Amino acid sequence: MRRYAGVILIVLVALNLRPAVVAVGPLLRQIQDDLGLSGVAAGALTTLPVLFFGSFGLIAPAFRRAPRGEFLLVTSMALLVVALVARIIPTQAALFGGALLAGIAISVGNIAVPAIIKRDHPQSITTVTAVYTVAITIGAAVSSSVMVPLEHGLDSSWRLPLVLLAIPAALAGIAWLPRLRGAAAATRPPEGGSPQVWRSALAWQVTLFMGTQSMLAYVTSCWLPTICQDRGLSEAAGGYALGLTSLLQAVGAFLVPVIERRLRDQRPLVALVALLCMVGYAGIVWAPAGTIWAWVLVLGLGQGIGFATALSFIGLRASDAHVTAQLSGMSQGVGYLIAALGPLAVGAVHDATHGWSAPAVLVLVVSAAMLVPGFGAGRTRTIGEERLPDRAGAV
Repeated sequence: MRRYAGVILIVLVALNLRPAVVAVGPLLRQIQDDLGLSGVAAGALTTLPVLFFGSFGLIAPAFRRAPRGEFLLVTSMALLVVALVARIIPTQAALFGGALLAGIAISVGNIAVPAIIKRDHPQSITTVTAVYTVAITIGAAVSSSVMVPLEHGLDSSWRLPLVLLAIPAALAGIAWLPRLRGAAAATRPPEGGSPQVWRSALAWQVTLFMGTQSMLAYVTSCWLPTICQDRGLSEAAGGYALGLTSLLQAVGAFLVPVIERRLRDQRPLVALVALLCMVGYAGIVWAPAGTIWAWVLVLGLGQGIGFATALSFIGLRASDAHVTAQLSGMSQGVGYLIAALGPLAVGAVHDATHGWSAPAVLVLVVSAAMLVPGFGAGRTRTIGEERLPDRAGAV
């Protein structure tokens, strides 16, 4: 029973790890008009938090003691509440400060959860990670869908729906308090130290796979509606296409543990992710416009499988919870910086070529290149054992 309670607590946190960012999108035009934001500033409002999604992972190695996961998750939710409530202050400084703090808060949760999964669920890392991934996806999809109806239903400005997101964040933090009281505030690394993940080829393979699959996901969230509109779909249909990819990402994440049980290692999953992403993007850009919905389905499944696989690598490739925390920090800290480059690069190529063919080729190249670190990360081994031959059987 304690095991299932722990999964539920992870889900409660996961539901809050994207809404503070994605819920801004449907209200962005109103925010822009209300506060007089330029187009660049409006874009920065959504990309700023993403740049800090892995920030905690980059500074965590400086700590002499590793904070307990329970402490980190309570801190994450507390910071998130402050960030969300700050949006009620009618100034640009409060809005951008809240966005920055939200990114930092989410980064703490991003880094802490994989280590907790490794520590508390070592025999079911892939399954629990898939549940965690689905919860993140559902939180993002639901929050972005209800913002405008909630605003209209409450007859309010854009601020109230965004501030109300603080309630589930506060509830998640409160739910973790009993676990926090039963845990030490910090722990020392295991005797003899831990492998230096920054010097590990395997850790870099996990990191690069995390970064490239995240890059493709952020390209989709940023540009898919525009591509669909340029191909003849309505503005509403472009939004529905993005929503459908989110729904299919949840389905894809659920498929990962089902498929993985039948595999010797995770390399076939990596190949499947690359194939689905390439086929999906190519179909959306070049296939007849009437078939776009089929290609959106393919792309959503591929990106859901990719995200769940990338997160599961963090626990599968680490030898213990302490190394998992190190690898989580490295892979997400560097990975999200890589991911943030994707939408900018695609936008620049589109502006230069005035079409979507060249950006699509760029995305296909990234999808193919993802196979290199993915095949390295997908082999059954752990950090510190890179030179050992592959072991039979899945982890």
